[in-house]
Amino acid sequence: MFTPWSALNLNAGVRSRSINAENPTGGSGLAGRTESKLGPGRKGSAYLPLPAGQTLTLADITGPGVIRHIWITVADRTDGGPFVLRDLVLRAFWDGADTPAVEVPLGDFFCNGFATRALVSSIPIVVAPTGGMNSYFPMPFRTGARLTLESQHAADLPHVFFQIDYTTGDDLGPEVGYFHTQWRRSNGTTPLGADHVILDGVAGRGSYVGTYVALTSLHRYWWGEGEVKFFVDDDTDYPSLCSTGLEDYAGGAWAFQDELRAAPEPEILTFSAPYFGYPYHSARDNTKASPFSTEMPPMHGLYRWHLPDPIYFDERLKVTLQQIGAWDHGLFERQDDICTTAYWYQSVPDGSTTTLPAAVDRWPR
Repeated sequence: MFTPWSALNLNAGVRSRSINAENPTGGSGLAGRTESKLGPGRKGSAYLPLPAGQTLTLADITGPGVIRHIWITVADRTDGGPFVLRDLVLRAFWDGADTPAVEVPLGDFFCNGFATRALVSSIPIVVAPTGGMNSYFPMPFRTGARLTLESQHAADLPHVFFQIDYTTGDDLGPEVGYFHTQWRRSNGTTPLGADHVILDGVAGRGSYVGTYVALTSLHRYWWGEGEVKFFVDDDTDYPSLCSTGLEDYAGGAWAFQDELRAAPEPEILTFSAPYFGYPYHSARDNTKASPFSTEMPPMHGLYRWHLPDPIYFDERLKVTLQQIGAWDHGLFERQDDICTTAYWYQSVPDGSTTTLPAAVDRWPR
């Protein structure tokens, strides 16, 4: 069967390239040359170090081109603390822009919030055992792309394993947008009745393609009754699109439980699917960073990819999440700890004006 994957390269000048520690520039014929004790070209440079407080350039590419796959893995904890995946910041700059279009804690970008590993099997994001984090979001650029990883962690990371697979020479028409992300947190301080903001400050034409939510429940009872709302272009008080609840938005139903019942205790069912999932739930602290009791507020990680059904906008877009719960006596307003990552494509390469909080202010509860 003829598919895009079986087709020969019919686009003259398009070339496949790959950057990693074995070929830092992605140059032709330059991979796998470093010597090891096994001899020349025998796995001599499989990783790079990342000292505390330093920034590692993962890729610096001259365009036009498209990043097609990112694979990366790091230790999820060190003697400097258990929150490596929140302490590392992934950034991407397109076409020489001063502000990054992607600026997000490394774990959250790969749907591993709470600085905790979770297996994910979806179309654009895959996290395989143990901590092999993969992105298949296409990331086009016209004149250049620069990807960096900054460590705001207290200890050195001796090993960062990564690979950036991309093509150069791609013919990118004006309809091709730039990939963006935005990370935000409502740390239990949003007034009752106020929505958590997933995305704001976006101006220009684009398409919204996904959301990752890492929610720590700070109130009793059901936490996921809030609706995700999309304010498109001229929308003001009310949105053009909204979901019917957070678990519905993530493709689930009836609280991700095997049954709605008071007794025996319901079983919470995590899952991971191509376009939506609820891959993480825990009410235990597994960091072993304290000798005290390990009970903690329940943590919930879920994602929704709008790949077959993108949210298109021409001028602006705002996305919010209501903080609403439910119990036997009806709905009620909540104030939970919500961290979200928004994923979208936009007509401009520049990033947003939002500022990523300091590392300590990103740490999970």
